[in-house]
Amino acid sequence: MEGLAFYKMSGHGNDFLLVDNRPGTVAESDMAALVRAACDRKRGVGADGMVFIQEGPEGVDFAWRFFNDDGNVAEMCGNAARCAALFVHMLGLDRPTMRFLTLAGVIRAEVRPDAVKVQLPPARDLELDFDLEVDGRTIRMSGVNTGVPHVVIFDENAERAPVKDLGRTIRFHPHFRSAGTNVNFVRVGGEHDMYNRTYERGVEDETLACGTGCLASVLVAAAKGRVASPVAVTTQGGEILTVHFTRSASGFENLYLEGPVRVVCSGRLSPDLMPDQTR
Repeated sequence: MEGLAFYKMSGHGNDFLLVDNRPGTVAESDMAALVRAACDRKRGVGADGMVFIQEGPEGVDFAWRFFNDDGNVAEMCGNAARCAALFVHMLGLDRPTMRFLTLAGVIRAEVRPDAVKVQLPPARDLELDFDLEVDGRTIRMSGVNTGVPHVVIFDENAERAPVKDLGRTIRFHPHFRSAGTNVNFVRVGGEHDMYNRTYERGVEDETLACGTGCLASVLVAAAKGRVASPVAVTTQGGEILTVHFTRSASGFENLYLEGPVRVVCSGRLSPDLMPDQTR
């Protein structure tokens, strides 16, 4: 058997496997198991998540099913959205702008030779400066949902923050109930400059970049009057993701993530990877 064709792409160190599933090759019921096997960095290809491109309803160019590497569905991922836009452009959607459907709403994307820019749905549930008891100490943080839930912790020593251990504890804190949250550790460098590290729910580890996390951190900082659009966010992977926004009476509008996307490799997933699902 030929196996399942895939591309591996990276958005600022966030890496994803992408599959053109418009023919319906992979059944919905098989996706989670395939994701866990393919994203395994020891026994599979390895990735932070996996995107299945699907036929979309009228009014959009396509839809997606996005999974974190643990096989759980995620509503949104900014860097995966940028990778998906470039992937569909490579598949033959010969125009620079497109619209696609996610569980977080319709995403608009623009593909340019040097970067991919995506417009995300409006943020919601902004909550500034609440205290949480964590391992016997009080930590002040803010929260916002940028397609998925995030909390933001400002730390002048963010480079040395215990992101994996503290992030995991906060991610599973009872305050956030069963859904949990993503956790960002942030240092503001200037009006248009930030540094961001993210513990990602679903990946259950720190990743080299998180698009929705960068957006969440920027919006919280902007709400506190510390930054103004555009903001160049340096990620843990050392690359810069640019966040654009406008302020309005109701909050924030015109939310964009912009940065390069790299094609890492392409290939075919062997039927042996998931014998029960692919043979």
